Amino acid sequence: MRIVRRPGAFVCGIDAAMDVIGGKWKVLILWALNERTCRFGELRRAVPGVTEKVLSSHLRELEDDGIVHREVYAEVPPRVEYSLTPLGLSLNAALEPLGQWGRDHIYRGTGEAPGQGGAADPGAEAGAGAAGPGSGEETGARTGEGAGSHAGAPEPVVGLGCGQR
Repeated sequence: MRIVRRPGAFVCGIDAAMDVIGGKWKVLILWALNERTCRFGELRRAVPGVTEKVLSSHLRELEDDGIVHREVYAEVPPRVEYSLTPLGLSLNAALEPLGQWGRDHIYRGTGEAPGQGGAADPGAEAGAGAAGPGSGEETGARTGEGAGSHAGAPEPVVGLGCGQR
């Protein structure tokens, strides 16, 4: 059963947004789905560390919130694909400034610009703007465990704070 959220149920818009994207994995799922439509196993590989139970639960919640579309194909074996809805694409666009803030925060005081060390500034690319699936511009909010603070840490990912894979 889908929970209907009333406008008065939240203190402010940030409260409502955090209700949709709250948790460790939801923004990473949005980032992966912004790249392309994915099957469950592809998403599990694209978001390392997430358990099947949590991924399944988050996908259901994002679907209930109208962020993710679940397409079931009547084939043998059954095939299910997940993609972003227009609302999900607009959410990723809204998260882009937060990703920029995260990149700036990671590199603050290091003397290294966000465009160095494997990270790229999405605004520097031709036609910068909200990236859509298949645009080639990565989005999401993943910077890796301790990115920017530990030697050998994964490189930051481009877009919403994500680095190149």
